[in-house]
Amino acid sequence: MFGMRRKKEKEPELATAVADLGRANTLAFGGVGIAGRVLPETEAYQRVAAAVTDHPAEVRDLLDRLLTTGGPAGRVYAATLLERLDPAAGRAAWTTLRADPAELNTFTGCVMGRTTVGEYAAERLAAA
Repeated sequence: MFGMRRKKEKEPELATAVADLGRANTLAFGGVGIAGRVLPETEAYQRVAAAVTDHPAEVRDLLDRLLTTGGPAGRVYAATLLERLDPAAGRAAWTTLRADPAELNTFTGCVMGRTTVGEYAAERLAAA
């Protein structure tokens, strides 16, 4: 009974975190700016990443949907997480996203940048 209750509590949290990623405007995997502030989308990414091991089937379904319905940053977050869950599926996602011209903001530490989903995907494929 307890295990079942725990799973039911986790599913709405997971769905909420994935929805937050779908609306994300900025791609950041850690703290940003001088203060190292963690953005809401980064917190959502971390919640979904934590569920990859414990709830792989639920995460996979949500990520597959996010790849097609999310905004530009959401699609990149989805491919990144998918790559952790299933490297071959992640590579396929990056290959598909390579043709995506949508723009997104990026943050690496204090440095803010702008790129396209396609450029980001090409970089990920080249690094693999």
